[in-house]
Amino acid sequence: MWSRSGRLLVSFVGVTAVSLASVCVVEGAPMDAPTKDKRPSIYDRAADGEVQIAEALARAKHDHKTVLLQFGADWCVWCHRLHDLFRDDKAIARKLLYEYEFVLIDVDEVDGKIHNESVIKRYGNPIKHGLPTLVVLDAGGRQLITQQTEPFEVGDHHDPDKVLAFLANWQSKPVSADELLSGALATAKAGSKNVFVHFSAPWCGWCKRMDGYLAREDIALAMGSAFVTVKIDVERMTGGQQLAERLGQTEDDGVPFFAIVDGSGKTLATSRSAEGNVGFPVEPQEIAHFMTIVKETGKGLSDSQLETLKKGLKRESK
Repeated sequence: MWSRSGRLLVSFVGVTAVSLASVCVVEGAPMDAPTKDKRPSIYDRAADGEVQIAEALARAKHDHKTVLLQFGADWCVWCHRLHDLFRDDKAIARKLLYEYEFVLIDVDEVDGKIHNESVIKRYGNPIKHGLPTLVVLDAGGRQLITQQTEPFEVGDHHDPDKVLAFLANWQSKPVSADELLSGALATAKAGSKNVFVHFSAPWCGWCKRMDGYLAREDIALAMGSAFVTVKIDVERMTGGQQLAERLGQTEDDGVPFFAIVDGSGKTLATSRSAEGNVGFPVEPQEIAHFMTIVKETGKGLSDSQLETLKKGLKRESK
């Protein structure tokens, strides 16, 4: 059946579902979406929603964010309209970048079956409300709300103020940078380790490279043998920028910036070399600086572990 706004409503009985791909609505009139809707694809029909969500939750936990799932399909005009708003409205785009891990969950028909049926069932069949439908999860995976998007609609578009208010209401509470560091210091002191503190910002591409490097299993194992690693977001976390400055960051350093501190919080070394902040090290001199201070402050790091860290950076530089 169709919702009041002309969007297809789907109900599941076991694993049986009404076809989602058969019709679409433009300005209230059904039409053949596959042949007449020329919009670019935004949903990945080959993606495993379970994997998408697991990866998003891992990132959300690491960055103290919330997960936003948008259930939809490429034939759905309102899905594209909401996606366009998320991309083009500066305030909404910033809110999503800073506070959410955003995942597009495809629910189109693939090989005669509704894509991502297990995900749909897990979250209580959210698409019964029509498409697109939003589901918000906390970093632990708890479902906070299922939100129909029809209330956001005004004429032929979504009201930006209503959408932004919804996102602001369900974002995670700010985290204290000082409290995060205090926890890391206590863990480090108990384990006779030092703390590797890396400072970042949501818009920073090199910060994401640092995240990816430290998240690699071989790198995490090597670093974890000598350091407790903690990430501080200078823009999202309360006191983040002030903490960076206390640990040695200057106005010219930018991000990523990292500092190595002992269990008492004393700064032992930073990412600032004689030539300035190395950020995420990819140039030979930058890698050399990183390796020097890690070797000097990494209690008990073996030669093979140091080599693992160095090779990892060299791979990233290619």
